[in-house]
Amino acid sequence: MADRVASDAESSRRDRTKNEATRKRSAATKEQTKRPGFFGGIWLFFKQVIDEMKKVTYPTGSETWTYFLVVVVFVAAIMLFAGLLDFGFGKLSALIFG
Repeated sequence: MADRVASDAESSRRDRTKNEATRKRSAATKEQTKRPGFFGGIWLFFKQVIDEMKKVTYPTGSETWTYFLVVVVFVAAIMLFAGLLDFGFGKLSALIFG
């Protein structure tokens, strides 16, 4: 088992894509990318929003109904708990302060 762990650690070191040291900042080439104009930036934003919305997985109708019921039951339970605490502390304060 120890041999297998060591070999896994060695293989993760060997799988690196870099085979030399990182360049200094001054030696790195500056990439000159053209920035879009004002309207080009707006267009790019909406294009990226549409692309991301295509990746969204929407719940089915039955899943939505199940989530709705879970939320309603949870909210009702919290309301009941808070109401009981309020009622109990109200009775306790009436008992103490008359």
